[in-house]
Amino acid sequence: MKNTSKRKGFYGLAGLLVAAVALLSTAPAVAHHGWSWAVDEQTELTGTIQEISMAPPHPTLRVADLDGTVWQVDLGNPGQTARSGFTGESAKPGDAVTVLGNRHRDETKKHMKAVRITIGGINYDMYPDRIRAK
Repeated sequence: MKNTSKRKGFYGLAGLLVAAVALLSTAPAVAHHGWSWAVDEQTELTGTIQEISMAPPHPTLRVADLDGTVWQVDLGNPGQTARSGFTGESAKPGDAVTVLGNRHRDETKKHMKAVRITIGGINYDMYPDRIRAK
């Protein structure tokens, strides 16, 4: 009987450790996704594309604003970005871009989440239901 209770205690502890590791390993992903890190007000960023990445979890652009400050612009998830019509061939470094989106709550971070990007007069709506008319 004692051996059985030790075994149950071991498996209970092991299960608890597995659950804790799983929870902690997803914390950065949960913190990154969603809109809680961004302000509610939408702003416009105008600049030049420096780099395009179509890699998951979110395609991103690195955009130099008119002052030369480089911003990270998160697009939609790969499916949303594809539905917007934007692909890795839709633009290239050096192209002018206007980004409508929500910037990071920490103003020292040059980071924003795009709801729409405009390149060459073409709108790519990442989150059409979030676009607010000005």
